[in-house]
Amino acid sequence: MGEKSAEVVIPGPDEPPSTRRSSAGPSTMETERKLAEVLADVVCVERVSADSHFFADLGANSLVMAQFCARVRKRSDLPSVSMKDIYRNPTIRHLAAALADAVPTPVDGQSLTRSAPPPAPTQVTRAGTASYVLCGTLQLLVFLAYSFVTGLATARGYEWVAGGKGLTDIYVRSLVFGGTGFIALVAFPIAAKWILVGRWKPGEFPIWSLAYLRFWIVKTLLHANPMIFLVGNPLYVLYLRALGARIGKRVTILSRSVPVCTDLLTIGEDTVVRKDAFILCYRAHAGRIQTGRVTLGRDVYVGEKTVLDIDTSMGDGAQLGHASSLYRGESIPAGEHRHGSPAQPTDFDYIRVERAECGALRRACFGLATLLQLFLLYIPLAIGGLYMLFIAVPALGKRVEPTDVNSVSELFADALITSLVLFFGLVIVGLAALFIGPRLLNLVIKPDKVYPLYSFRYGAQRAIALMTNIHFFTWLFGDSSYIVHYLRGLGYDLARVEQTGSNFGTEVVQESPFQVSIGRGTMVADGLSIVNADFSSTSFRVSRATIGPHNFIGNNIAFPAGARTGDNCLLATKVMVPLDGEIREGVGLLGSPSFEIPRSVERDSRFDHLRTGGELRRRLAAKNRYNLRSMALLLGVRWLHAFALTALGLAFLNLYGALGYLVIAGYLALTLGFTAVYYTVVERCVARFRRLRPQLCSIYDPYFWWHERLWKVPERHLMVFNGTPFKNVLWRMLGVRIGRRVFDDGCHVTERTLTAIGDDCTLNVGTKIQCHSQEDGTFKSDRTTLGAGCTLGVAAHVHYGVTVGDNAELAPDSFLMKGEEVPPYARWGGNPAAENPDAPGRPFGVSPATTAATSPAPGAAPTVS
Repeated sequence: MGEKSAEVVIPGPDEPPSTRRSSAGPSTMETERKLAEVLADVVCVERVSADSHFFADLGANSLVMAQFCARVRKRSDLPSVSMKDIYRNPTIRHLAAALADAVPTPVDGQSLTRSAPPPAPTQVTRAGTASYVLCGTLQLLVFLAYSFVTGLATARGYEWVAGGKGLTDIYVRSLVFGGTGFIALVAFPIAAKWILVGRWKPGEFPIWSLAYLRFWIVKTLLHANPMIFLVGNPLYVLYLRALGARIGKRVTILSRSVPVCTDLLTIGEDTVVRKDAFILCYRAHAGRIQTGRVTLGRDVYVGEKTVLDIDTSMGDGAQLGHASSLYRGESIPAGEHRHGSPAQPTDFDYIRVERAECGALRRACFGLATLLQLFLLYIPLAIGGLYMLFIAVPALGKRVEPTDVNSVSELFADALITSLVLFFGLVIVGLAALFIGPRLLNLVIKPDKVYPLYSFRYGAQRAIALMTNIHFFTWLFGDSSYIVHYLRGLGYDLARVEQTGSNFGTEVVQESPFQVSIGRGTMVADGLSIVNADFSSTSFRVSRATIGPHNFIGNNIAFPAGARTGDNCLLATKVMVPLDGEIREGVGLLGSPSFEIPRSVERDSRFDHLRTGGELRRRLAAKNRYNLRSMALLLGVRWLHAFALTALGLAFLNLYGALGYLVIAGYLALTLGFTAVYYTVVERCVARFRRLRPQLCSIYDPYFWWHERLWKVPERHLMVFNGTPFKNVLWRMLGVRIGRRVFDDGCHVTERTLTAIGDDCTLNVGTKIQCHSQEDGTFKSDRTTLGAGCTLGVAAHVHYGVTVGDNAELAPDSFLMKGEEVPPYARWGGNPAAENPDAPGRPFGVSPATTAATSPAPGAAPTVS
């Protein structure tokens, strides 16, 4: 084989598996023969021994074995095989035995019959082009109307504040105008929901229909609401109640994923919902929006990075661990604990902090203090500060007067000076504030000490988390050696760092940077969330999270304090980091719940000479210089964007005296369109207007440095277009091969020109199509293709080299591994994803062999009820 495995050698199990036998029956031997024939054809050898190790002896890799699984699934005379089966049974003999144990044997020569017919293929609802265009047009008109009203209110408010006499009068007017505006912004989505929808009910309706338009308006207003900044505050719970949610006392919600169909959400007393949990009460499926209930009982715990699909429930005292999910129709009985995707039983108690005294009075006082700060401090400073800015900066103030007409040269000079001062001034001041402010607040918080919620220390902890997780600076310094110095400045304990030039990606978040330790030689990809604060419904505690030396942390991982991982571990993408059992060292972990795969530091020997000695120093120095140029280039790109918006703003202000509020409305609409087009052009220029090609190279290859530069092009503005036809237009401009009438509710595509998406696909919020992999010092990329009519569930993750057939479905929170081939009309799910068997009662995403290997003993509780 020309390429070694990304996961490398899979040794035999430490103990003989239950499927190992002293002799095999005729059926098993026949399966062995057929599997060996398929594998020999895939790895291009004449024959394969039943005892040959897939990776150690045959030199196969994960992509090759994914092709083997795909070919086996196409054989009607062989049972389905998943990559999880391959990892757990790394020889033909072991694999055939596991499959034989999983599949019932016919009795007396009779053929097997199903106790229930297989589910019919899901029929995709395909909207007409007329409905698609009409919906997009109406969405645009709604946005323009919202901009018009916003412009009118802003203009009238500015004129009233400007009429104030003296600082006191300006302060009072700013408070009244800003407070009224805040209340209006909060109340408007509530009124819109009750007027346009009334009470949400379980059901479904076609995407791009008029019913969908009402749904989109309510969803967009909720996502743009300032109350989202009060997540973790008792006021946020009151807000959800006003929207129709049934929420009990002493409920703590830390997730910023706003439930849309709030009437279908029920949460019992003393429940905790951690951040990055998806509880939406709706999903997009096969061209339709489906709404359903989510019911959480009393004393329920929902962990970090979890997904609760519609029609799910958790009984009193139930727990769902981090990186886990409940699929539609699943429930957790009262008092039981689950983790994984799909959820499986566990004895671990995820509430690891003792309760504290936190009564209704404390919650009320905390909410009241928040309102007082907001109305008496933050809002007047923002409104009055903006007015004083117009007074202090002649370039702004003089343009509000209708008599002042300025030349183009004066306008550009004013825009240049204003944007330079504001942009780079904010960068410098912001960086200094991040290094000083959180350290002062951290003085009042002692590690491993339990504090009550809604206390002064709780407010300090939330402020630390908010300030130290500003994305701009990790975006600027990430994917370079300089991120190490930035994280140290925040408070990370990074010991003696082995610089690789890619120690951390651009997306690293934590709840307290002062309680994070990362060992020597560890590399972290994007999407790491360090969970180093524990919460109950009444208390919290900050604890140290320690990542050992020489680890590799993949994408989209929640790493909790107390994780049972040590030195030299590979944590694969979306893995559920274990909190129980022995400490894992020198191994890889994959899946949710996680299982061991071998850890390979030396992924590919062809790059060994680039990772040590003088060659490493030379290449690292060159990469650092390249990264500095990338940082300067992209910082300049962002400043140029700020300059253009400033120039447009000054030009529009010249017209303010004549047109008034229409100027503000027009500026808001033009700003959004200009930003989208601007960054599209920037990305195509960085890509040199060429399409990417599949790559296999070292991180010290100049190609990889250029690819990192491409990742740095800002893209968060794309979220504004979620759920609209305009998102597809932007994807097409960015190079994605995307079909007609695709519904994108919040998908992230990392390599646009390596991605193909067919007609009428449905992409849910939080989904990701990642056409690359970086593990240790090696970078790989390849194409990924979704056929027509595919559905990706909420928070599903699709890796590189994947082909998904027409009308196939990937369940929520699934991880579709590299190289997989999903047949048309198939239903896959799980982490890692596998075909959903037709057998009734089997969890979504668990293959027959895996079910046999992990099924509970007789009398044990089932995986899900």
